[in-house]
Amino acid sequence: MSVFLNNLKKRGHLDQIHMTVCNVGSRKLGINDDYASLGWEIFAPNLSIYGFDADADACEEANANIEARQVNWKEKHIPLALGSSVGESTLYVTKHPMCSSLYPPNEPYLKRFQGLSELVNLDFSLEIEITTLDTFCQSEGITEIDFLQIDVQGADLDVLKGANAILENSVLAIQIEVEFSPLYQNQPLFTDVDIFLRNQGFSLFDLATSYRTRSNSPIQSTIHPGQLLWADAFFFRDLIKEDTDINLKTPEQIFKLACIADIMHFPDYALELLTYLTLNYGNDSKYNFANSIIESLSEIPDLAQAGIEFLAVVSKLKSSMH
Repeated sequence: MSVFLNNLKKRGHLDQIHMTVCNVGSRKLGINDDYASLGWEIFAPNLSIYGFDADADACEEANANIEARQVNWKEKHIPLALGSSVGESTLYVTKHPMCSSLYPPNEPYLKRFQGLSELVNLDFSLEIEITTLDTFCQSEGITEIDFLQIDVQGADLDVLKGANAILENSVLAIQIEVEFSPLYQNQPLFTDVDIFLRNQGFSLFDLATSYRTRSNSPIQSTIHPGQLLWADAFFFRDLIKEDTDINLKTPEQIFKLACIADIMHFPDYALELLTYLTLNYGNDSKYNFANSIIESLSEIPDLAQAGIEFLAVVSKLKSSMH
């Protein structure tokens, strides 16, 4: 649950921005795959969501669901497979369609772990057309994406390589699936993704990790739950460090970054960014968040009980309150 967004919404601060979210691998398997249900609807009607999935039926179902709900934001799911270039590729459809990939499953390796073969082993393959995120954005006149999520089973780095322009010009934060061992043949691994994104100006904030035990083992440690095989990795830009000299270092983009950090459950980073804006750009009421920060912090029971007036950040902001 976000800490600051409700107050920012109440005070009209969210009216000044438009948030654009892109989800590559957008098949909706449950409520956690629906962006609006994860809190992004707070930006509506100033919200655009683009989903991509190679499964046309999954996209059709998602679009029908959006139409039936009569939502007050723009959301569109596009039946396209994204990669590093435009052309043809093989799609390896697995036993469970959610595990399908542009890389063939590494079946000898998968069978060494519990519960993977029945999901990831190959069912059939077919030739498909692929394109890049940059190509799509150029054809549709999309000039910015603020938050990018990628989950395409081993081909995630390929999607990033096909999104160089949109990454450089707009993306502020990324959630991306990474693998630490080759679940698919010849796939890029976490280190490849990490190096690529660091070179693009992103920093790793956290990993939501997934483990598997060996398939022939009846025992499992209470300390180490098996081998770390994959994770969701969370990368953010740092737009306030002194040596940052990119076109994204503007008050509006820093504010967007703060909002994304809050919705993605990094409230400490959101607080740092909102405080920075208030102290450096607070003469403009659009970027004076002192009241919102202090009111939001006062709604946290532990802080309220201890007395938020003793917090260093509150002392810094008091002179900026209005």
